Amino acid sequence: MLKGENEDTRMLRERERERERERERERERERERERERGKEREREREREREREERERERERERERERERERERERERERERERERGERERERRERERERERRERERERERERG
Repeated sequence: MLKGENEDTRMLRERERERERERERERERERERERERGKEREREREREREREERERERERERERERERERERERERERERERERGERERERRERERERERRERERERERERG
């Protein structure tokens, strides 16, 4: 007890110090809660970045698949073109062969 301090004053001062210590503990708890909220916000931002990256990757994969499908379609079209060309070549060959036989028969008739 300070010199000249009575018991009531000392008790009041002690209670005030205790209230101040409690306020400081509460401020520290609030700072800790704020740090936790900040960490949680950062974790949420990280999860959001990861979700966005996964979505971008899925979109890139969809685009790669669309490109593969376009390439398959181009290949099918090239194959159809080759087949058309082959059929046309065979048709011309048959036509030439038919004309050759026709000329052959014509020559035979002329000789006969």
